[in-house]
Amino acid sequence: MATPDFVLSLREKIGTASLWLAGVTAVVVRDDETLLVRRADTGAWTPVTGIVDPGEHPADAAVRETLEEADLHVVPERLASIGVTDEVVYANGDRAQYLDHTFVMRYVSGEPSPADGENTEARWFRLDALPPMGPDMLSRLDAALAGEQAARFGTSSS
Repeated sequence: MATPDFVLSLREKIGTASLWLAGVTAVVVRDDETLLVRRADTGAWTPVTGIVDPGEHPADAAVRETLEEADLHVVPERLASIGVTDEVVYANGDRAQYLDHTFVMRYVSGEPSPADGENTEARWFRLDALPPMGPDMLSRLDAALAGEQAARFGTSSS
């Protein structure tokens, strides 16, 4: 997994202590399909996700992450939800919790491919034929695909 340099720098100082990070989820929509990627670390199908770099606008991070992870050019259309994840504990013991910004992204161009090694597959799924996903990712997809104009404000599941 590609860990941003600023996170590696923080880890040198705090070890595996929990970090509070801004994250994004990019729900890319094309007609009656959505883009999903299969994560290399867990094998789970998810929308594109990533960490917001210091000083970066979350919508710009969603565009960047989609290009880096799936080789697609997209445009943000709206903020669908803001939520807080449960704490994540990675295989190396690092812990983090994320303020997630889920965006609806409009497809512009490109063919999906696992571009940066964080994923093993990237492809379109019909909205009525999604693969199994965890409740958190399904909630993000639901918020993005519901067509609501206002963003949802999620609460922690803990």
